[in-house]
Amino acid sequence: MKLIVATEKNWGIGKDNQLLVHLPGDLKYFKEKTTGKVVIMGRKTLQSLPGGRPLPKRTNVVVSRNPEFQPEGCVMASTTEEAVKKALALAGEGGSDDLMVIGGASIYEQLLPQSDTCYVTRIDAAFASDCSFPNLDEDPEFTKVWESPVQEENGVTYRFTEYRRRE
Repeated sequence: MKLIVATEKNWGIGKDNQLLVHLPGDLKYFKEKTTGKVVIMGRKTLQSLPGGRPLPKRTNVVVSRNPEFQPEGCVMASTTEEAVKKALALAGEGGSDDLMVIGGASIYEQLLPQSDTCYVTRIDAAFASDCSFPNLDEDPEFTKVWESPVQEENGVTYRFTEYRRRE
């Protein structure tokens, strides 16, 4: 299983259920990494997507404790354990390589221990945030294995990075 996230320099990921900054290049990267995959997200992440609708060309598994919440086009799960079980069944032969965790903070926290790869867009700026991602640079379980050249959009610099769980 893999995670994908964009973080500002203090590892913040969002504020008021929105991304911290609009970076078209990061959205394109996200689309490239997740299209054709099974994505796991929390209810609030789904509601933050355009129109609160599931992502196209992906199988959307959504975690919500509310059994009344049944959005069209989504596979629902009441726990992350149930979400992973359903996602693995849906991924079929690709298995865990086809599972992408896309947020939010509590879903990342619960599924990071089961993940082997994290695609992290590191934004070279600090933004006010109300949720964060664990600092992988300080996590002995992970090591950075790749970093892209610096990108710049809307006056903001950032780079794509890949972290892998140590053997």
